[in-house]
Amino acid sequence: MSRHWRRMIALVAVVVAAGGCATLQQRTLGTEEVLSAAGFQMKSADTPERMTTLHTLPPRTLVPQTRDGEVHYVYADPDVCKCLYVGTEAQYQQYERFLLQKELADKQLRAAQDYWNARSTWGAVDAWPWF
Repeated sequence: MSRHWRRMIALVAVVVAAGGCATLQQRTLGTEEVLSAAGFQMKSADTPERMTTLHTLPPRTLVPQTRDGEVHYVYADPDVCKCLYVGTEAQYQQYERFLLQKELADKQLRAAQDYWNARSTWGAVDAWPWF
């Protein structure tokens, strides 16, 4: 199995596990895991100056910033990890691909759930008679 597919399987597992989360911390962790999987680098706000800078950015929002003529994407989390995720254009594109793949996986999961819910609603023969 290629590295790409293993990464995708791990990402889908993470997304599915995080999908039902309702708290801010759990939603943030899901986003940060996807950012990490896409290659974004985590930078800890481990000094008072960095923490101050972290609080000047919009929280939990991926925003482009130009530095030295290059566009980088930053995601600030001042509440949970107290860190900043930084990525290049290529890493941002990978992040977007992961989000599209997650959306497709979510739709397929919902379709499968709808199918099985409809079967039980229609009074179809129980597909799992041993339960």
